[in-house]
Amino acid sequence: MDIAFYADKAEKLFREGCNCSQAVFAAFCDVTGFSTEQALKISSGFGGGFGRKREVCGAVSGMTMALGSLLGNDDVKDSGRKNGFYALIGSCMDRFSARFGSYVCREILGVSAETYSPVSSVRTSDFYKKRPCAQCIRTAAEITAEVLNENGCG
Repeated sequence: MDIAFYADKAEKLFREGCNCSQAVFAAFCDVTGFSTEQALKISSGFGGGFGRKREVCGAVSGMTMALGSLLGNDDVKDSGRKNGFYALIGSCMDRFSARFGSYVCREILGVSAETYSPVSSVRTSDFYKKRPCAQCIRTAAEITAEVLNENGCG
C-alpha cells in the first residue's frame, strides 16, 4: 500500500470539501469495501471533533473507522481481540499526538470549548494556511496506511 497515495487522496478529499473524518475514512474506500457515499455518510458526524464540538480530532476518528473496518473485532466475546484492537488504536493515537501534541481538536487548533458553533468555517486560502487540518489528515492517513501494511492489508 502506497502511503503517500493515501495521504494525497485524503488531503484532496478535504480540499474538495470533506470534513477531516470523511477525508481520511473515504480515502480508504478501495480497501474497506465501502462506497464513497457510504463512507461519507458514516463519517459525517465526526468532523470538527464530533459535530464541531472540538473533541477527538476528526482525522483520528476517520483513521479509527478505517482501521476498525479492516482490523477491528467482530466477536464480542473475544476480549483478547477487543483489547488488542484497543491497544492498536491507542498506539495510533499516540503516534498522531506525538506529531501534533494532542489528538483533541480544540487543543490542536488552540481554541476553547466555549467557541462551539455548528456552522463550518468558510474554506478560503487563509483557512488552509492557518489551520493544521490538512497536515492532521495527511498524518492520520499515513498512520492508517502504515498500520494496514504492517498487518498485511496493503
